[in-house]
Amino acid sequence: MRGRILLVEDDASLRETLCDGLREDGFEVSCAASAEEALRFLSRSRPEALVTDLRMKGMSGLELCRRARELDPRLPVVVMTAFGDMEAAVEAIRAGAYDFLAKPFEAEALTISLDRAVQNRRLQREIEGLQQRLREARPVGSLIGDSPELLELADLIDRAAQSDATVLVTGETGSGKELVARALHERSARRGRPFVAINCAAVPEALLESELFGHVRGAFTDARRDRRGLFQQAEGGTLFLDEIGDMPLPLQAKLLRVLQERRVRPVGSDSEQAVDVRVVAATHRDLEEAVEEGTFRRDLLYRINVIHIAVPPLRERGNDVLLLAQHFLREHAERSGRPVRGISTEAAAKLLAYDWPGNVRELENCIERAVALTRNEEIGVEDLPERVRDWAPPPDLDVSEGELLPLEEVERRHILRVLEAVGGNKARAANVLGIGRKTLYRKLERYRARAASKAAEG
Repeated sequence: MRGRILLVEDDASLRETLCDGLREDGFEVSCAASAEEALRFLSRSRPEALVTDLRMKGMSGLELCRRARELDPRLPVVVMTAFGDMEAAVEAIRAGAYDFLAKPFEAEALTISLDRAVQNRRLQREIEGLQQRLREARPVGSLIGDSPELLELADLIDRAAQSDATVLVTGETGSGKELVARALHERSARRGRPFVAINCAAVPEALLESELFGHVRGAFTDARRDRRGLFQQAEGGTLFLDEIGDMPLPLQAKLLRVLQERRVRPVGSDSEQAVDVRVVAATHRDLEEAVEEGTFRRDLLYRINVIHIAVPPLRERGNDVLLLAQHFLREHAERSGRPVRGISTEAAAKLLAYDWPGNVRELENCIERAVALTRNEEIGVEDLPERVRDWAPPPDLDVSEGELLPLEEVERRHILRVLEAVGGNKARAANVLGIGRKTLYRKLERYRARAASKAAEG
């Protein structure tokens, strides 16, 4: 079903024509001959969209629009008006109407307008549900979301936190690997002790050994006094080694020895010191591939990969995108003192459709920018970066030159391409395609049945 519609038209012939056409297009339609009848219907039922004529006997369509939105502020109203009566149409938009159509119009124009109105309505409900879930959610550390992927990650974090084993966290840049490390620390018996982090790729090779293990006075030029390394600073707590895949090979051998012996030797010292530290390492690289290339030690990989936690990219976390967006909105609005309270349904659809190559970090940057720039209390599409506003899956339909395909086959290839681009998330694919989820499910079921039939014939 494309949507539940209430149609209000006092011309019996036109009302019957419009209702029949919408039903043929897959809508569930209720009809009313007057605004008064429509209000009685709205007092006991909630359609997903209302379409009404403006000029009617008795109560006008404009007054109906106002009264209907008092009953249901989220109800999208599409108004029909006579050609040339644009002043009334503008007044209706000011009264909260979602769209207007000037008579005479093509039946397809009404169908398209109602499709958009229904999708808008459904997305609003989804956002409201997500906001409620965000209020009720118990975040895992600073990890926000309730997708199956995040809940599985949270369960693994909880179990890994009960152990002192070394953990390797992998995932794309910006996906939240340090947040996972912090959550491990906060849920462990070491939570009252230090959490110390270092990005191995950000420290020059000549200084990294001293940073990790410390040095004694005179160990090198400018070493004027003894200095404790990060292993010693993290005593009793957790040391997070970010981007461990970029650690130089000579230092990998020394780190391996520290992990095996639980003792460190500061640069320039003849003695070792015992350390009690849990190590959590992270990388965005494929360390198995690095081992094959000779840039990472296999024995060190075995030592750090006792427990492996893979952080899913944001594009695979479904509606977590909106939960995170609402979280960042509240955080940055409060920090900046700006009265921004929500995200429009159109902007939310863009956030869901985008593939977020920069993951959570990119999303936070996007929302921080929107909070800073918006002129309204609600982030709109115009407040989003151009790359998010204009993003669409690559239109690669795998059609060879000169190949002529039926329209249905072109549609099938495009739908499957969009599904691939959004990581198989059907809700996001439906948003990108501009169709309802049930419509998408029906099409996919039809493709599967056709493929099974061809396989049986073959």
